[in-house]
Amino acid sequence: MLLLNREKIEFYLADLETPIGKAINLTIASLVLLSSGIFVAETYNIADDARLELRALDTSILIVFAGEYLLRLWSAKNKITYVFSFYAIIDLIAILPSLIGFVDISFIRLLRWFRILRLLRFLDSRLLFKSISSEDGVIFTRILFTLFAIIFVYSGLIYQVEHPVNPQNFGTFLDAFYFSVVTMTTVGFGDLTPISELGRLLTVLMILTGVALIPWQVGDLIKRLVKTANQLENVCTSCGLIFHDVDAVFCKKCGTKLPVRKVD
Repeated sequence: MLLLNREKIEFYLADLETPIGKAINLTIASLVLLSSGIFVAETYNIADDARLELRALDTSILIVFAGEYLLRLWSAKNKITYVFSFYAIIDLIAILPSLIGFVDISFIRLLRWFRILRLLRFLDSRLLFKSISSEDGVIFTRILFTLFAIIFVYSGLIYQVEHPVNPQNFGTFLDAFYFSVVTMTTVGFGDLTPISELGRLLTVLMILTGVALIPWQVGDLIKRLVKTANQLENVCTSCGLIFHDVDAVFCKKCGTKLPVRKVD
């Protein structure tokens, strides 16, 4: 019975097709977005009561994240493999700063901005944009999210580092976000510049991260477009896949025999 429950929990935490699986994973995705919004709101001058309410809400979200991490660890068949997997590390980074937040370790608190990266799990599974049917649209959406994630994470990190020493230029998250956007787009107006060594280092890392990740994903999109250009429109009657190779007889997605194309 215990083994059956463990397998069921592991299934629902990864499942995106059944109503229960969708509900669980959509809830987690929504909490990731909500927690990211709370981090941004806390960079502004808000009332003390509102700040306390936001922290209480964030603590509740943390409890959910911690419970989810423990459930994934408990239900994993190979726990060592899971602990060192990419998504498990991201999940741990998401909860670690809050778990040891009572200790004044500023560099640990910087990690809280990485929570937005938890959405990568749902991005890969198309949960957040399942209505996008073409692979080109999926790749393009992934590029946009990658760019947004880079800017969001580094904006948070730069704000956290620069605000204490340079509050007149980096007073809120929006200031840091503006700086990141103009830097990533190579506009570089120069009206905002980091003055701390760590802030400058983060700026360099942000640029290098963008240079490394964005062209790689754009290359995938270009290869996909070239491949699509060499295909013909022949809609599968079973799964609806539109483009297939010129000499394809069966659908490459579901295996259904394709309609015979009429020669013009």
